[in-house]
Amino acid sequence: MGMTMSQKILAAHAGLDSVEAGQLIECKLDLVLGNDITTPVAIGVFEEAGLTQVFDKNKIAIVLDHYTPCKDMKAAQLCAIARNFAKKYQIKNFFDVGDVGVEHALIPEKGLAVPGDCIIGADSHTCTYGALGAFSTGIGSTDMAAGMATGSAWFKVPQAIKVVLTGKKQKYVSGKDIILHLIGMIDVDGALYQSLEFTGEGVSNLSMDDRFTISNMAIECGAKNGIFPVDEKTIAYLKGRTERTYTRFEADEDAIYSQTIEIDLNALKPTVAMPHLPSNTKTVDEVAGKPIHQVVIGSCTNGRIQDMREAAEIMKGRKVAAHVRCIVIPATQEGYLQAIKEGLIEIFINAGCAVSTPTCGPCLGGHMGVLADDEWAISTTNRNFVGRMGPTSSMIILASPAVAAASAIKGCLASPHDLD
Repeated sequence: MGMTMSQKILAAHAGLDSVEAGQLIECKLDLVLGNDITTPVAIGVFEEAGLTQVFDKNKIAIVLDHYTPCKDMKAAQLCAIARNFAKKYQIKNFFDVGDVGVEHALIPEKGLAVPGDCIIGADSHTCTYGALGAFSTGIGSTDMAAGMATGSAWFKVPQAIKVVLTGKKQKYVSGKDIILHLIGMIDVDGALYQSLEFTGEGVSNLSMDDRFTISNMAIECGAKNGIFPVDEKTIAYLKGRTERTYTRFEADEDAIYSQTIEIDLNALKPTVAMPHLPSNTKTVDEVAGKPIHQVVIGSCTNGRIQDMREAAEIMKGRKVAAHVRCIVIPATQEGYLQAIKEGLIEIFINAGCAVSTPTCGPCLGGHMGVLADDEWAISTTNRNFVGRMGPTSSMIILASPAVAAASAIKGCLASPHDLD
């Protein structure tokens, strides 16, 4: 019986010749990840269990990104717990203020995820690294504690949905539009505990940043992970970032999928998710004109350099509408520095944006852009649940950087085509 790409990776890490959907297996891990919210909880479990050593100080990553720079005393205490643990166990990949970034942008950038890896992270968007051909998935803090101690984790082998991409995306269509379109097709539980395995000739037309965005939001339709084949773009991205050897896994021709979904990239339009679910999708031209109060461009979904470039291209020589607050957050220090070198930060500031150091901040209603009662925001983040960015009466529209930038200029939900 043939295996999918994800099943092959899991089989290899379980030391098995083959696995099948539904099978329970124990896998060796290449990376265990946590952040400033989830790591302190994991540390508590770790210490309560009487554990006194980690399995490999080089295969654990702790990124202080959600409430940093610390927004209050509670955040500072959580960071101190993680900081002290990292020092005690000499965690090599510990990222603090000044050398930090939004974790799911930082980990690939630092070369800590490579094709064929098996990665767990105490954050639901750990599925991002599937863009590199790795099996990566989110887990709870208890599993993080066990992973840090043993270097292994239990999995139920997932079924897979085959997503065949054809054609080439049109102007102002990005990875965000593709994944929102897919979530709108299958709903928030349409891929529950399944792998989303992307394939087809359309994959070659996607940048790595497009792929990171798509894999990042696989969880928003319930998927265990989202994964892309390893091609020349993947290899080019890895060059200079890592010296690790890696394995390229490919699905068998007779692999079994629960269903096959085809998406013609040529036919896609700029797409948004209206409140209060990522599956409540509309093309922008269907809902354009909705007045807004705030725009956020950043996050682990859309804070990479390509996202910054797309937003800056639209904002150059223009001004953010007087009644709109626009916050731009490059996802990593490297991306921030590149944006400075390219003049993108100058464009944002001249347009009237506030530019922040890398942080998750407003995505989870933490800081750097919490909403007020009844306010509407357009955000390039990944979730628009009730109360996600502040009061339960506030509303969030999920969008691409291009749509977010155009909307900031127009003062209402708008397509970038409206500014052409």
